Amino acid sequence: MKTIKEGFWMIIFFSAFLGAQTSDEVRKPEVAGMFYPGNSQQLKAMIDKYLSETDVVVDGEIGGLVSPHAGYIYSGPVAAWSYKQVAGKSYDVVVVIAPSHFEYFSGSSIYPGKYYETPLGKLPVDQELAERLAKADKKIMLSQTGHSPGSGGRSEHSLEVQLPFLQQTVGEVKIIPIVMADQSRENVRILGNALAEVLQGKKALIIASSDLSHYHSYERAYELDKTLMDLFTDFEYQKLLEACEKRKIEACGYGPIAVMMYACSKLGYNKSKVLKYATSGDVPAGEKAQVVGYMSGVVYK
Repeated sequence: MKTIKEGFWMIIFFSAFLGAQTSDEVRKPEVAGMFYPGNSQQLKAMIDKYLSETDVVVDGEIGGLVSPHAGYIYSGPVAAWSYKQVAGKSYDVVVVIAPSHFEYFSGSSIYPGKYYETPLGKLPVDQELAERLAKADKKIMLSQTGHSPGSGGRSEHSLEVQLPFLQQTVGEVKIIPIVMADQSRENVRILGNALAEVLQGKKALIIASSDLSHYHSYERAYELDKTLMDLFTDFEYQKLLEACEKRKIEACGYGPIAVMMYACSKLGYNKSKVLKYATSGDVPAGEKAQVVGYMSGVVYK
């Protein structure tokens, strides 16, 4: 009887171990059904509707995008403008850089598993390039930190919400998912230089995930966000970074925006354009007393 019991618990132990091992390789969708539809058909229909209401406005080779990351009913119509510009294009790899809202850590965290999953399927992680990035500097790490639920049980949404749009426009493509907690100038420089180095010779796209001002009046939000958009249009990413650090303007993902622009500049992309701006107060579900600003933008040559 003892042997049977021991065998039973051994099976349970190894089943749990194998299950954990599998879950470590696939980052499951954590905010499906909350930030966007959990049903794949409904999700496709929503994204297609938003894309149908946009235009392609950039004539050139695209190296980077800025896209918001709120719930789709609020920011989806704006995000669609960014993804419309790359619909049907092919890339060797797409880097997605998102801010960390719930966990603080020093530097940037690259998901170490094999796939990021959404209701539209799995996107493979380019593990070779991810490892090369992590070797570039100790501030860039391969880690579940920032990607899996933290100590408070909340999972980061800012990276995940970009992926269904990417799947619906570009299709299956290798990705490098990066969550950035410390958005200091040092870390912008470190990650920007590392990306520029590993992406040389690749047809790559870098997506910066960010909302703009938070919880101001409609008028004040537009005032703050216009300053940021002017700096973006002028390709002044260093001034944009400095203004956000001094809290003269707001963007929760100012670090990812600056990294994207810095890396793109080193890869030969020198033009930028704001594609669309709106706030949470511009949709039926929103209200104008306190709004969040959303911008879609593109870097190209």
